[in-house]
Amino acid sequence: MTKGTEIRYRVRGGTPLNGTVFVQGAKNAALKMIAASLLAAKGRTVLRNVPPIEDVRRAAELAQAIGAVVEFHESERTLVVDASRLTSPVLPAEIARRFRGSVLFVPALLHRFGEAVIEGVGGCNLGQRNLDFHYRGFARLGATVDEGESVIRISAPDGLNGAHLYLDTPSHTGTENLIMAASLAPGTTIIDNTAQEPEVLDVIAFLTKMGAEISGGGTGFITVRGVSSLSAVEHTVMADRIDAGVFAMAAAATGGELNLVGANLDHFGVVRWKLEQMGVEFSSEGAVVQVRRDKPLRPINVVTSPYPGYATDLQSPIMAVATMADGASYIRETIFDGRYSLVPELNKMGAKVEIDNNVAIVHGPSPLRGCEVVAHDLRGGASLILAGLAAEGETVISNGYYIDRGHATIAQRFAAVGGSVVAEEHEVGSTAA
Repeated sequence: MTKGTEIRYRVRGGTPLNGTVFVQGAKNAALKMIAASLLAAKGRTVLRNVPPIEDVRRAAELAQAIGAVVEFHESERTLVVDASRLTSPVLPAEIARRFRGSVLFVPALLHRFGEAVIEGVGGCNLGQRNLDFHYRGFARLGATVDEGESVIRISAPDGLNGAHLYLDTPSHTGTENLIMAASLAPGTTIIDNTAQEPEVLDVIAFLTKMGAEISGGGTGFITVRGVSSLSAVEHTVMADRIDAGVFAMAAAATGGELNLVGANLDHFGVVRWKLEQMGVEFSSEGAVVQVRRDKPLRPINVVTSPYPGYATDLQSPIMAVATMADGASYIRETIFDGRYSLVPELNKMGAKVEIDNNVAIVHGPSPLRGCEVVAHDLRGGASLILAGLAAEGETVISNGYYIDRGHATIAQRFAAVGGSVVAEEHEVGSTAA
C-alpha cells in the first residue's frame, strides 16, 4: 500500500447564509484566454481576475510544459504569459489527462509548429462528451488528424486555411477553439451554429484586442477573417456566472440573503426565472446582485439547453435545491448524461430522487441528513456542499479536488457568510501498481 492525500469538504448545515460574496472570474473564459495567449509570438499577455482554481493551474502547467513562461500571482488574481519561445508541440499525458481543456492548446501549436500532439485528455466524466467536432473542424481547415490508442496527432505542415464550418451542437468550447484556429488561417472562415454564452463573447473580445477580425458573436453565425499575426494584450476576465449561480442557490437552499459582488443579473438568464418561480427574489444595484429567500420553496420544471437556455452546469445545484421544495420537481438533462451521478449521493442524505426516461423526478420536501458522500464531478461536488448547508448534522464530501477544479476558495467564501464549510487534507491508501 502507498499512501496519499485527497481534499475532503466537511459541511455542517442548519444556518441561513447572510452577507457578501465576491464572485470569482469566469473559469470558462480564463482557460480559453490562457490557450489563446499562446497565439502571440511575442510580448507578455496579462490576464486579470483569473480564478485561482485547479483547472487554471493545470492550464498554466500545460503552457509551461510546451515552453511558455507563466507567472500566476494568485492573491492578485493576475496571470502573465510570455509565449515568445515555445519549445514543443507535445501536450504531455501527465497533465493533459487531468485537464480536458488541453484540446484548447491545439490551435496555437498548429500555427506555431505545424502540429499538435495530445497524449491524454481528461476532466470530468460526463458521459457522451467526445471531442470529435473539434477534430472535424481542424480537418475542415486543412489539418490531418491521426487518432491512435493513446495519442492524437493533428498536423498542418502547410498551415490552415479558411473554410465553412458547422457545429452539430453549439458547444462553447468548440466554438472558441475553432475561432482561435481560424484567427490566423488565411482567408475567411464561417462557423454555423455557434455558441452564444457570455464567456464566448468575452473570449472574442480578448482575441479582437489581440488583432483578430471576428464578427457575429452572439448570433449563432460567426465570421473570422484570418490575419497574419496576433499581439499580446491585457484583459480582465468577466465574472463567473456559474459561480454566482451556485451562491445564489446557496441563499435559496438555506433561506438566507446574499450580496454577490461582480455578478451580472443579465447573465443569469433562465436560471433567474426558474429560481424566481421557486420563490427566490433577485435585485441588482450596480455590480452587486442581491439574492434572498424567506418563503417556502415551490417545485420546478427544468430542461437544460445551450445558452440562452438553462445552463447544464447549474442543473445539479438546482436539483439539490429542489429536494427542499414542496412538491415534485422535474429535471431533464439534454446535454451531459453523466450529470445524474449526483442522484444516489443526494438520496444517501435522505432525498427522494428517481430517474424515469432520462428525467430526474425530485420529490420534496425531504429533510436532508448529513452523511459521507462522494463528488463525481465539479458541479455535483458544489451541489453536495449546498445540500450539506441545508442538512441536519455534518456532511463529509470526498473527491474534493473536483470542487477545487472550478470554485476558488469556496470554503472561505462560505465561511464569510456564516456557512460551516471546511476543506481538509485526508490521507488515503492506494495499492501500488
